[in-house]
Amino acid sequence: MGNISSIGIGSGLDINSIITQLVAVEQVPLNKLKTEATTLQTKLTTYGKAQSYLSALREASSALTRTDTWGATTGTSSDPSAVGVTTSATTKTGSYALSVTSLAASQSNATGTFANADSLVGEGSLHIELGTWGAGQTTFTPKAGATAIDITIASPGASLADLRDQINAAGAGVTASVLSDASGARLVLRSTATGASNGFRIGVTDTDGNNTDAAGLSALAFDPSAGVTTMAQALAAANAVATLNNLPISSESNTLSNVLDGMTLTLNKVTTAPVQLTAAQDNTSMRKALDTFVTAYNDLNKLLADQTKYDAGTKAAGGLQGDSAAVGIRAQMRAMIGSTGGVSTMFTRLSDIGFDVKLDGSITLSDTKINNALANLAETKKLFANTDLLIPANNGIANQMRALADRLIGVDGTVSTRSEGLRKRIDLNQDRQDLMTDRIAAVEKRLRAQYTALDKTMGQLTGLSSYITQQFTTNNNSNS
Repeated sequence: MGNISSIGIGSGLDINSIITQLVAVEQVPLNKLKTEATTLQTKLTTYGKAQSYLSALREASSALTRTDTWGATTGTSSDPSAVGVTTSATTKTGSYALSVTSLAASQSNATGTFANADSLVGEGSLHIELGTWGAGQTTFTPKAGATAIDITIASPGASLADLRDQINAAGAGVTASVLSDASGARLVLRSTATGASNGFRIGVTDTDGNNTDAAGLSALAFDPSAGVTTMAQALAAANAVATLNNLPISSESNTLSNVLDGMTLTLNKVTTAPVQLTAAQDNTSMRKALDTFVTAYNDLNKLLADQTKYDAGTKAAGGLQGDSAAVGIRAQMRAMIGSTGGVSTMFTRLSDIGFDVKLDGSITLSDTKINNALANLAETKKLFANTDLLIPANNGIANQMRALADRLIGVDGTVSTRSEGLRKRIDLNQDRQDLMTDRIAAVEKRLRAQYTALDKTMGQLTGLSSYITQQFTTNNNSNS
């Protein structure tokens, strides 16, 4: 009798189906573990979102405790094209009148005309020094803290383009460029910075032996205090001159950042009439900070509400339905929003300034009440940002909410410990799945071995039965 090559042929049974059904019974606990793992992962993901939303709420709360939030100002200019204005939290509100007499300028000089930028000028050395010119440029006072720069021009000399590059690389406080037009090319030098103290003079040592004529490198010489003006001056270095509320002011730069505390003025042109500058409380940025806080709170509230509810109609439960930690977080948030804070005698609760808590726990803001609150800024700031290390109840609500968020997402906080617990349960679940998967594989292997042996035995018995039947039939035929 030949070997049985396929399980079930010998017995005539659907052994593969039998084994599949038996293994399916063994997989029932494994499927339960997989379902549990999915539930645990959903909870962990939700807690991850909650941590992200709590971080956003913490940042929004922190912003409402800062001085720069409640001290924010905005600046306006009656003529921005003449004078620009920006303010900061240290700016005092008020109005000012500014008249610009002259703008700060850089000294600018130019050589005579050459054929083109590649024309050779000469060889020798340049001595460039920053400083302040006296009246009539008869004296020159070197700039304190600045170092004169020497530039050597080797044989056979340098072109205008070469001189430009060497001067710019020297860091002498002077910027060079080549100006080309229909008449030819000129080397133009200007102070890198504006202001009277950033004037410059140029001494030349020319290898042709004459340091003051227009030939060779001496074409760049400029020192009126020594009677040398080979290089013509197009513009003198000068400070900006203006009056602020009729008080004279002077600045080396056209950007005035130290004239008024926290206010930066940018002078763009000379004025013919005073420009009115105003620094006012920036209600827009303050309202934005409040809106950001409300949005962060509402996002977290909605997440927790959706994940902890049970919909009787659809009989669907949220991922954290029945999770006491999540329910507790939402309860603490709502209690905080309804609590008192700060030491303000005008505003003791958020509802006093327009925070309206809806049935679903979300917040909306009343524009009328918020505007009234911002009109009483000192009291509103106390409600949110007051700090009292001795009496925590006197802390502002933003301080309290930030502290609550810190506790919840800290290393030992509710969200952190709950997330860590879920991760451990997921790992344990996976270990159990792995063990059960191995056991099921072993069971299936054992069943296939047993049923293969049974199939083979039954095949042999069937063959023997057929043989005996055949012998009886033959014998009966012989007797007949």
